[in-house]
Amino acid sequence: MRTNEQIVRDFIAAWSRLDVDEIVAFFAPDGTYHNMMNKPVSGHDNLRRFIGGFIKDWTQTNWDVLNIVSQGDIVMAERLDRTRLGAKSVDLPCCGVFELADGKIRIWRDYFDLATYTRAIVEPK
Repeated sequence: MRTNEQIVRDFIAAWSRLDVDEIVAFFAPDGTYHNMMNKPVSGHDNLRRFIGGFIKDWTQTNWDVLNIVSQGDIVMAERLDRTRLGAKSVDLPCCGVFELADGKIRIWRDYFDLATYTRAIVEPK
């Protein structure tokens, strides 16, 4: 049986495949993603629409785990998300806090500086 930490590591790795269905499958059916710049999104259908909406223009992404700690059902992962949108590159420092139950993500709260992302995609290269 995989540990909660391994589930989160596998979830982070899944993003590199840009497969919305694979990503959403890591969540409990009523699981919640709270991208701290937005309102929380819950349930597979809503998660699929929300995540699909913001990765639709991504051409590549790889998330480096810088630090990860876990205790019980809580996993915290500091990351550097490296994403390409066409010719634009974004290196976005993030910290995700995950609450898991029965091998699925119940809640994921992700913290980052939106201006870092926005500047990278709007400034000419």
